[in-house]
Amino acid sequence: MVFMKVNLKKIILFLSLIITISATPVFAVEYGKTQKGFKYPKHAHYESSYQHAWCKAHNGVEEYENNDFTRVDCLTNTHAVEFDFANKWAESVGQAEYYALKTGKRGKVVLILEDSKKDFVYLYRVKKLAEKHNFDVEFITPEILNLKDGKCPYFDCKCHK
Repeated sequence: MVFMKVNLKKIILFLSLIITISATPVFAVEYGKTQKGFKYPKHAHYESSYQHAWCKAHNGVEEYENNDFTRVDCLTNTHAVEFDFANKWAESVGQAEYYALKTGKRGKVVLILEDSKKDFVYLYRVKKLAEKHNFDVEFITPEILNLKDGKCPYFDCKCHK
């Protein structure tokens, strides 16, 4: 019976994601193209730069490796945290929940909102799921990077290339 409850919870979460995706309008994400014609979302900074800034401020361990070789973006005393850009909101939910299961800590999604007006719809989606499935969510913006002349302090970031 316990096995069936766990699977039922996963099915409900999956269906909630599908309904939310199809019921909420999607705002445009700016894309670039590689020389071979592949599309990729344009971001001014790497996800890892946001991860560095937030994790350092919360005394977390970056890239904590689980026993199955998956990596938690940031592990704090209380949370297993997954970072993602706003348009990848659905992926972040699943990863945060999985990392919570693997670490025994509370799951948390930190959504990166580069354009708060356009990206806020994605935060709303994650917050609705967080209420229903009992995980935490917050957002960060480029201000966390302490930009100087559009550059962040992390020299391995794309803003320095």
